Amino acid sequence: MEILSSRILVRPRDWEVSRRFYAETLGLAVAREFPGGVVFFLGTGYLELSRAGAVTIGDDALWLQVRSLPDAVAELRDRGVTPTREPRREFWGLDECWIADPDGRAIVLVEVPPGHPIRTDTRT
Repeated sequence: MEILSSRILVRPRDWEVSRRFYAETLGLAVAREFPGGVVFFLGTGYLELSRAGAVTIGDDALWLQVRSLPDAVAELRDRGVTPTREPRREFWGLDECWIADPDGRAIVLVEVPPGHPIRTDTRT
């Protein structure tokens, strides 16, 4: 199987509220819009907000790596976002802060600190 592209599909309860949150609060750029939704750039992937289908919020989460966790958290606080879990170094070595989208979906903001194995180039 060859994967050519991928995206996360989200069906929010209130489409307009969620669109504003992802576009304005998080500052995600629009990749494309279509009659049933909008697709945002999400680093090297995509996030699609869709108007179609039933809405169920489960245990899923968005994992978003940021360059500077303190800067990202300060910027979001200025925009009225209150973390659901304050920034901290997790036992697996990543600096994380959790927030939630308008539907309560977890968004994990992650900074990979210097020296962490994720930063290690294992190619020989």
